[in-house]
Amino acid sequence: MWTYNKVLQYPINIKCPNAKLAKFIISQYGGPDGELAASLRYLSQRFAMPDQKSKAVLNDIGTEELAHLEMVGTIVHQLTEGLSIDEIRAAGLGEYYTDHGVDVYPQSAAGMPFNANCLACKGGPIANLQEDLAAEQKARATYEKLIDLCADDPDVLDPLRFLRQREIVHFQRFGEALRGVQDKLAEKRFFMNNMQNCPNNMMNREEEN
Repeated sequence: MWTYNKVLQYPINIKCPNAKLAKFIISQYGGPDGELAASLRYLSQRFAMPDQKSKAVLNDIGTEELAHLEMVGTIVHQLTEGLSIDEIRAAGLGEYYTDHGVDVYPQSAAGMPFNANCLACKGGPIANLQEDLAAEQKARATYEKLIDLCADDPDVLDPLRFLRQREIVHFQRFGEALRGVQDKLAEKRFFMNNMQNCPNNMMNREEEN
């Protein structure tokens, strides 16, 4: 169902490698509030939504989070590209290099591998959307912390600011989806007690008499 454009959603061109920054930023690749968790969460939750509009919101945002995962991976890759072993070791990435080399591996800044327990798919549309609102706020807060840490490098700051802004937009869209789902679930439903209450059956009985 997806068509892949072989360009980043937002351009990234980092001129100065910096393994220490990469160690922090990788948290938005595979950390509990990162882009991998977001994309899997939303693309899994979409199936149980009660209407097509909310399903579409989750599908759209989940797909965009995959694009953000690609962006964060590119940032980490460019920040570590061409570094010497001594530079990698000095940045505290010796253990990472031992296990993963120069691959971009999904983990948090603290070194914890990605864990699907963070997805929080509860099967209730309102519970899921409330979780999604919180997830976007946590991602926004994480990007703001990364922006603080990367204040000296405009090449890194620019895409991080773009990603932070997209979290704000996603939060707004999830708020709209939540209001729509609440209205949908609050709609009155009318059921007939039995077939004898149908007007057509009443007419049929009158004709028989």
